[in-house]
Amino acid sequence: MESRNRDLATVRKIVLLVSLLLVALLTAVFAYNNPDTVVLDVGFTRLEGVSIVVAFAICLAVGWLFGLITAGFALFRMSREKRRLRRDLKLAEAEVSSLRSYPLHDAN
Repeated sequence: MESRNRDLATVRKIVLLVSLLLVALLTAVFAYNNPDTVVLDVGFTRLEGVSIVVAFAICLAVGWLFGLITAGFALFRMSREKRRLRRDLKLAEAEVSSLRSYPLHDAN
């Protein structure tokens, strides 16, 4: 079983490396085919002479960062909920335990 996990980890590393190389190759091809510059107007400032590749990379990085922050907030909310549920479960288990110690009364 351990050998299989090790083999699986090796395959994952190889797939990750090949994927990264493919992304690097596609980025290089994109940069080579788009040497032009553009003007970026981001509302509060205007950037002139920015390479298309740099503009694309900045947009990708900002989107990734926004997604990471959003996912972080969601994970924080879920961990807080998990903590609350664990506390409620402990209280419910304590209540059940205390109720089991009471003697049973006949319904008659």
